[in-house]
Amino acid sequence: MSESATLADSYTEMTELLFPNETNNLGRALGGTVLHWMDICGAIAGMRFSNRQVVTASMDHVDFIGPIEMGEVVVIQGYVFDTGRTSLEIKVDVHAEDPKADERRRTTTSYFTFVALDSAGSPTPVPEMDCPTADEELLRREAIDGRRAQLRDVIERYDVTVPRE
Repeated sequence: MSESATLADSYTEMTELLFPNETNNLGRALGGTVLHWMDICGAIAGMRFSNRQVVTASMDHVDFIGPIEMGEVVVIQGYVFDTGRTSLEIKVDVHAEDPKADERRRTTTSYFTFVALDSAGSPTPVPEMDCPTADEELLRREAIDGRRAQLRDVIERYDVTVPRE
């Protein structure tokens, strides 16, 4: 395994067409379907980065900020923005596209933690994050800041008390 990998090495984009089987009675995407696609996209990004099998350890808060209508194209994008010893922090964005109007809008974003596994199924070290370009460093910084902002919003919205160390 190489000692470092780049954010670009992990970048993954998937597209899906929203069909009736994946919608609720209003003709909009089922939340579980969107979460499923996000998990798959995050896993692919993690595998591309680490060259290992990965498993989902956690998923941060998710707000569905806009609907995805039946017949729209769903674009799911993910990339690794930080690492631990065996863990990968991955940002996943979801957008809906109306193919008739050439319009794209964001519908949700979440942050996942995946853990890399060796051939025996045990956690194994991952490469260090490298952002050799200004664009990669900007995406990394935006993901770190976005995750912090999202967590702050959740704490404030639900009046969560965070224990002090």
